[in-house]
Amino acid sequence: MTAASPIDKRLDSRIAAIQNALKDAKIDAWLFCGFRSVDPITSRILFVESVPHITRRWFYLVPASGLPRKLRHRIEPASMSWWPGKETIYLSWRELEAGLKAIVEGCRRIAMHYSPGNAVPTVSIVDAGTIELVRAATGAEIVSSGDLVQLFESKLSPEQIASHDEAAKHLYRIVSEAYDEIRKKLSRGGTTSEFEVQRFILKRFEDAGLVTDSPPIVGANANSGDPHYEPSADKHAKIAKGDFVLVDLWAKKKGPDDVMADITWVGHCDAAVPEKIAGVFDVVRSGRDAAVDLLKKASAGGRTLSGADVDDACRDVIRKAGYGDAFIHRTGHSIGRETHGNGANVDNLETRDERTLIAGSCFSVEPGIYLPEFGVRSEIDVMIDLDGSVRVTGGEPQTSVLKVLG
Repeated sequence: MTAASPIDKRLDSRIAAIQNALKDAKIDAWLFCGFRSVDPITSRILFVESVPHITRRWFYLVPASGLPRKLRHRIEPASMSWWPGKETIYLSWRELEAGLKAIVEGCRRIAMHYSPGNAVPTVSIVDAGTIELVRAATGAEIVSSGDLVQLFESKLSPEQIASHDEAAKHLYRIVSEAYDEIRKKLSRGGTTSEFEVQRFILKRFEDAGLVTDSPPIVGANANSGDPHYEPSADKHAKIAKGDFVLVDLWAKKKGPDDVMADITWVGHCDAAVPEKIAGVFDVVRSGRDAAVDLLKKASAGGRTLSGADVDDACRDVIRKAGYGDAFIHRTGHSIGRETHGNGANVDNLETRDERTLIAGSCFSVEPGIYLPEFGVRSEIDVMIDLDGSVRVTGGEPQTSVLKVLG
């Protein structure tokens, strides 16, 4: 969309939906703002695909009722033409402050892309100085837009849910094919490599019409103990009989609104799995399943949970088994059009994510235990369907370490 384009027809219904959400949340308005650009969350929520040349500060307020209000600089008359609303124009910094007060008039509690203490980094977009400016100019209370963002970014449509389900089914098939490929190479007395398996998976993505934002993780032995290990043409390990291999893969269909899927499996390249590896997997699996059990019980009882609640349930199992210090990341992340979405994360470690896990949202549950010699992660995707029911998507979760040569 450009400045010369007509206002997107979807905006009327989107603004009405925002106003309903504001009323439900008892928030008077949602204030969007920027300087030189439109941030990605605002762009998607308010349907701005591309913007013309902007060099000055701008503000767009959607009140809980009534027409939206715009504040833009006099030098750029086209800079906010793609949004409807009553326009206020400023030139000097004094006029900017007066303009802010004018567009915020009647609104005492305002949501902005801000997170107290940076608790939700994906939402913490507006700089501290702008928050100070709005507070000083308007006297309004500024609250986080995190829950509002989740409603419009992470509540999936039926079509998006179907796109995720299809991608997840492909991933379960492809991860099985990847281990079959390892088996074929090793059963003939040969070897393969992390990089070769990674290339194999990417070719399977292409064949299935899937796209990814970065290549899958294939980590053997000690490399699997690095949660974000990345093999490459220049840096990778061989895979031979007796090796432990972790495969983490994520992808989606090619549509702009299609939703990612993201899973991790582990396997041992022999007919039997060493006792220590099997034992660590059992702990990881138990933590994973404790999280899913809590979600399903809450759904059946009509209760809502925060991301922090579910992280606690999973992490407690792993801590009690003596591996708490080896579980070095959150239990899961929001999944949307990107692998890491803008909804609630399953997290009470890196942040305390107190946002509710809402109907229509998708997220990973992926506990891991990372030791010097190997790391085990078991990752599944969980969907809270639009009716509030909870399910694991794509296929049956892994129940034991795969015996690649078994």
